Amino acid sequence: MQELSVTTYIDAPTDKVWDVMANRQGEWFCPSPWRCDVVEQEKRAGGINKAVFRGPDGEEMPQEGVYLAWDEGRRFASTDAVTGDLQPAGPFMIGIWEIEQEGDGTRYTARARHWREEDRKAHEEMGFIQGWEACAAQLKAICEGD
Repeated sequence: MQELSVTTYIDAPTDKVWDVMANRQGEWFCPSPWRCDVVEQEKRAGGINKAVFRGPDGEEMPQEGVYLAWDEGRRFASTDAVTGDLQPAGPFMIGIWEIEQEGDGTRYTARARHWREEDRKAHEEMGFIQGWEACAAQLKAICEGD
């Protein structure tokens, strides 16, 4: 499997972590100083997932795909291989964001699964670990700080 992943322990209950994950993506879903503007979300398997990542110098990176899974309180997964109205797109990855109770807190794990080894390597070279760890740290800070 062509997978990259990050994980962290969050000292907050799973229901709180899920609420932030699912409803406050603009605050944690891409590394600061970038931000994520959610454009459209249908929180269900097959639902549209559109966002724009905005950089500090006016950069814009549109993101579009569909949810493959939306398991309330546990995980969501999306892919860029399919866009609205089930249109095929150039597949790069399946993203999976999930949580589970661990002691009094929550274990957060984010995975990127790629079709091809070269895509996994390219994602890693793009800074996957640093970027997704930064997102995990932002999520952790929100959940532990609120």
